[in-house]
Amino acid sequence: MSLWVVLAVNSITFGGLLFLLSAGFSLIFGLMKIPNLTHGSFFMLGAYFATSLIARGFNFWAAALVGGLLVAAFGGVIERFILRRLAGAELAQVLVTLGLSFMVADVCLMVWTGDPIRIDTPAGLRGATSMLGLGFPTYRLAISLIAVVFAAALWALLDRTRLGAMIRAGVDDPAMARVVGIRVSRLFTIVFCLGAWLAGFAGVIGGPILSVYPGLDQEMLPLALVVVILGGSGSLLGSLVGSFVVGFLYNFGQAMFPELAYVVLFLPMLIVLVVRPQGLFGRPAL
Repeated sequence: MSLWVVLAVNSITFGGLLFLLSAGFSLIFGLMKIPNLTHGSFFMLGAYFATSLIARGFNFWAAALVGGLLVAAFGGVIERFILRRLAGAELAQVLVTLGLSFMVADVCLMVWTGDPIRIDTPAGLRGATSMLGLGFPTYRLAISLIAVVFAAALWALLDRTRLGAMIRAGVDDPAMARVVGIRVSRLFTIVFCLGAWLAGFAGVIGGPILSVYPGLDQEMLPLALVVVILGGSGSLLGSLVGSFVVGFLYNFGQAMFPELAYVVLFLPMLIVLVVRPQGLFGRPAL
């Protein structure tokens, strides 16, 4: 019994981390139609930036904030000077972002070497919390709570603010949005930076659980893709539900069918693609 409960809690924790990562990918792909394969690199870069900031005296949360902002700035440069020139050319966007991810991996290997680096758990969240007669790491439980708070904040931003309304207008009809004075290109840069920041922040948050090492980007990117395909691109609810579904499939698949872990993870994605190509909560293409 305890094994099932532990696996369930770990699945929820991992699902929360996946949401922070995949929400940014879903925003960029769903709103801007950019298949950003550099997103896994944003996750890894955020974690690496945090290790350097913490080594220079930053506390964990300040490093998470600043590390995410550095990644957001990097993402803004990519969007402004590279991807904006490739608007509508999805194949070129795929190739460019894939190439960038390889370049980032090489730079990280040169700067931070190939040794795994562990980020210490923040002091206030160390230890265990008792639930159902069992002790669970407090930090893992906190990640789930952070994911829910971020989901609510992103929903409020997109559905309840003027900025969100302008972004939706720019996505639905860019030409009309420009006529009424909305600077669509600036809005898209903001969306891209927000997605990059979420990925970088997730990398820092995941550091105490996953550590930071070369190849982390290529391990996390496919999971984000599965989440977006399951939940539907551009849907925050889809990202939230898809993240926890993938979290459960990943943990239970690894524990119960280790030799078929990838089958357990990717088979539902294939079924959803066949039955409902737009994802569980996505809108069909017009």
